[in-house]
Amino acid sequence: MKKKSFYDEVEELLKKDKRFVSDKGELLRNAVYEAAQRMDAKLLKLLHGNADMRKRFFTDVDGVAVFDKQEFGWVVSCQDFLPGSYTRFRKKIGLVADGERIVSSGKVELVFHYKDCVLEGGQTKEDQKREETFYNISLAPDEIDRLYEPKVLTGALRYDRKGKQGAATFDIDKDNLVIKGNNLLALASLLPRYEGRVKLIYIDPPYNTGDDDFNYNDRFNHSSWLVFMHNRLMLAHKLLRPDGAMFVQVDHHELGYLQVLMDEVFHPENKVQIIAVKTASTAGFKTVNPGPIDVTEYILFYTKCKTQFRFKKAYVPVGYNKNYNLVVHRAAKVSDWRFEPIKQAAIRDAGFKSEKEAKQKYGNAWSVILLKLIEQYAYDNADDVVSVRDPHKPTEMLRKLMEESRHKEGVLEYTREDGSHGYIYKGGALAFYSHKLKMIDGHLSV
Repeated sequence: MKKKSFYDEVEELLKKDKRFVSDKGELLRNAVYEAAQRMDAKLLKLLHGNADMRKRFFTDVDGVAVFDKQEFGWVVSCQDFLPGSYTRFRKKIGLVADGERIVSSGKVELVFHYKDCVLEGGQTKEDQKREETFYNISLAPDEIDRLYEPKVLTGALRYDRKGKQGAATFDIDKDNLVIKGNNLLALASLLPRYEGRVKLIYIDPPYNTGDDDFNYNDRFNHSSWLVFMHNRLMLAHKLLRPDGAMFVQVDHHELGYLQVLMDEVFHPENKVQIIAVKTASTAGFKTVNPGPIDVTEYILFYTKCKTQFRFKKAYVPVGYNKNYNLVVHRAAKVSDWRFEPIKQAAIRDAGFKSEKEAKQKYGNAWSVILLKLIEQYAYDNADDVVSVRDPHKPTEMLRKLMEESRHKEGVLEYTREDGSHGYIYKGGALAFYSHKLKMIDGHLSV
């Protein structure tokens, strides 16, 4: 036997009041709507006496049940479960303030088709073949409860130092957990254990470019994407600790809409920054395309509560800057200084006679090891690691020295206006790696 829909339950309950039933046994929706708007006591008592109706249409405020007549009025006035009746929002996307058009003051929010719905929206190939359904939060509570109920995780495996193991249990406070599956169902399943416990969430959703895997509901692809994101952002917000942070990476296609949506979920005062990330360069096939070239993506950074989020003094690990590619060996006379590539110096410092010898020892891992050796050598010998570069705003005297050095061997020394010494080599100024490094909180940083 097919289970009754929520709408059927509402209709069946309302028909118990003869005022709302026609001679033909049909529900008089207008009569119900008018009674709700005037807060009819008999109607409210009927609704409040039903557990499902009480849960959906009443809010407890200090022991007083407050009736949401707007929500109830929409439910009884909408059509039966037809595709167009699943949402109170028109088939447009835009901004409203306090439920009306934008005005000079008031809360502004983004509205879009199906905003009051849940879209399951898995991203597997099997998911994309099925007809997706939008479940309205008022009309389809049972279906939404089914989606959001914690799911049983199967096929668990444990990976440790010994490799892949069978897993029966895991430690909620110590073990890392990787879940493969629909992220909406996974987020909902995590809530019972992890609500309010997560420090950081980073997501990299479909960019909705038309070329990615977000292929749902072609008529309302843009709205579908926003519903997809809204559902997941709401769950992510619940998972975060009060001092937690959320990062969402997208490109320009949905950046503007996503920011307004995140303002609504996280509140504008908890926005920290939009971080621009260079993900490509203007080279290769990109230069063939006419018009602007996409080389940047964006990470929206929000906190659960900015007043509780603790910003630490950040430092950027130095890493090896390949421009500092020479090591200077000093002599009594500056003109006698000699140079060698930092790669050669780092290999010798590690105890190898040649790179060939090092490759024989480390094999395919050598390229990674070499970078670490060079980086460490640069740290340890920062006063002697240099780069030859064009100086910033050189004086006329410095220009003449640079031109002179192009035709001479060795280093030329000069005195700056502040009394410090500078050095010119092969037409450029020597920049020392030690001048680039700073000590911040006990760490070397650029």
